[in-house]
Amino acid sequence: MPLLTNEDISLVVRGMLYSSCVRSSMLHGSETWPVRKENEMTLQSAEMSIKLQDKGLRERLGLDDIISVVQQNRLQWYGHVLRKEDNDWVKKCMGYEVEGAFARGRPKKTWREIVKRDCQARKLNMDCNSWRKQIMTTIGMNV
Repeated sequence: MPLLTNEDISLVVRGMLYSSCVRSSMLHGSETWPVRKENEMTLQSAEMSIKLQDKGLRERLGLDDIISVVQQNRLQWYGHVLRKEDNDWVKKCMGYEVEGAFARGRPKKTWREIVKRDCQARKLNMDCNSWRKQIMTTIGMNV
């Protein structure tokens, strides 16, 4: 018997089950994805198939929109990388530029460009000095 559609289990428990099992599996590693519109649409359609497209239902379950969760994950990872030592390989990879010939047309958006767009959408600075306080305030956590 499917647990997410079982009427005998309370809505809150089903929401916690969805959040801890299904959504965490869907978003595993999302902090490093350079998400495109079609990826966002795929994630939203997966949530719709589980019948979580209703904003009121998501609010009652205490769940954020899946796209904003991906954005939060990405911004938290960016802050983590900013706080790393300058000689750390992860931080070095963030500034790495690929050399060589590129395919015709507009190049794919990089992860850094996506983070910059997220920062602009949330009115955040991209410097590391006040990053942690800004991101925690924006996502609603106390520092």
